[in-house]
Amino acid sequence: MTWSEMWPLLEQACWDTLYMVGWSTVIAVVGGLPLGILLVLTDRGGLLQNTVLNKVIGQVVNIARSMPFIILMVALMGFTRSITGTTIGREAAIVPLAIGAIPFFARLVETAVREVDGGLVEAVQSMGGNTWTIVRRVLVPESLPSLISSTTTTIVALIGYSAMAGTVGAGGLGDIAIRYGYQRFETELMWITVGILAVVISLIQFAGDYAARGLHRRGGRSGAAPRLRLLKSRAPANSGSRTSGGTGSAAAADPDGTGSADTGATGADPVDTSAEAPSAAGAGKVA
Repeated sequence: MTWSEMWPLLEQACWDTLYMVGWSTVIAVVGGLPLGILLVLTDRGGLLQNTVLNKVIGQVVNIARSMPFIILMVALMGFTRSITGTTIGREAAIVPLAIGAIPFFARLVETAVREVDGGLVEAVQSMGGNTWTIVRRVLVPESLPSLISSTTTTIVALIGYSAMAGTVGAGGLGDIAIRYGYQRFETELMWITVGILAVVISLIQFAGDYAARGLHRRGGRSGAAPRLRLLKSRAPANSGSRTSGGTGSAAAADPDGTGSADTGATGADPVDTSAEAPSAAGAGKVA
C-alpha cells in the first residue's frame, strides 16, 4: 500500500478517534466529577455523611471499573442501539466509552478531593458557609491541579479504549490497525498507526502535566481559598496582639496599682523633683 492510499485512511481515522475521545471525555468529566465529590461528602465524617448511600455508590463504581471494556461494549449494545439507533460507528462508540470512563474518573476525583486540607473546610464552616460553598470555594479550587492530572489520565485511557472499540466497527485508529494491519497484513500501516497513537498520547500527557505544574507553581488556588488560608494564619497573631494590647491599656488605666511594679521594672529609683526645685532657685539668686 502506497502513502497516497494510506493518507486518506489515516486522516479520517485520526478525526474519528479525536471525535470519540473528545465527547467521551466531556461526558466522563460531567458525570464523574459530581460522583467523585459525592463519594467524599457522604463518607464517614463527611459533610453529608450517609454510610449506606456511600457504600451503594462505591459498589456500583467498583463493579463498573472491574468490567473489561470489550465486554462492557458487548453488554451495552442494546442500550447503545436505543440511544443512537445503531451499534457501529463513532457515535455508537461514545456511549460505552463514556459509561466506562465515568466510574474511572470518579475514583480519581475522590482521591484528589481527599487531599484537600481539612482546616480550610473547617474555616468555611466557622464562617457560616454551606456545603455548596465549601465544594465551590474550597474542594474544587484546592484540588484543581490533581483534577487536571486525573483528566489527562482519563483521556489517555480513553484513547486505548477507542482502539479496542475499533474491533467492533467503531472506526478510528484501532479499526485501521485491525482491518489493515492485522487482517490484511499491512505491517507498515499498522506501525504507522502505533506511532500516531504514541505521538498523540505523548502530546496530551505533556499538555496535562504542563497545566498541572503551572497551577502548582501558582499554588493551585483560586477564589476564596487563599484568603481563608491567610485568615487562618493571621488569627493567632491577631488574638495575641489583642491580648497584649488589653494588658497595656489595663496597666495605663490603673497607674496607682502598678506604679511600684513599673518603677521596679525600669531598674531606677524614684526621683524626687521637689528637692531639686529650691536648689535651682538658689543658684539663680547667687548669679
